[in-house]
Amino acid sequence: MTHQRGLSLLGFIFILILVLFFTFIGIKLVPIYLNHMSVVSEVKAIASEPGAAEKPPNTIRRDLLRRLDVSYVDHVQPEHVRVVQGDGVSLVVEYQVERHLMANIDVIVRFNRVEQLRN
Repeated sequence: MTHQRGLSLLGFIFILILVLFFTFIGIKLVPIYLNHMSVVSEVKAIASEPGAAEKPPNTIRRDLLRRLDVSYVDHVQPEHVRVVQGDGVSLVVEYQVERHLMANIDVIVRFNRVEQLRN
């Protein structure tokens, strides 16, 4: 055979290692982003309630934390939720998630969601 075609064993092992590495990273990071999607959904739901801007900040915070608890969101704590007065009233959820990947490698993912409250 003067012209071989196809993938060598070494090439196949290299591609397999790359695919497994990125699959491993995905398995570790995808749940963090799915959790954040639940946070965004609940923040939007709280912000779109009629009269949300007139509610006391503690009531808004308590309602959001209760919704997040029901949705099994475990990264958002009460100190991560703020109600900010400015050009209207905004609900701010700012938190970070630290996850161990392998050996001595960790990843930190920071999230910051701001939503205007409805009058």
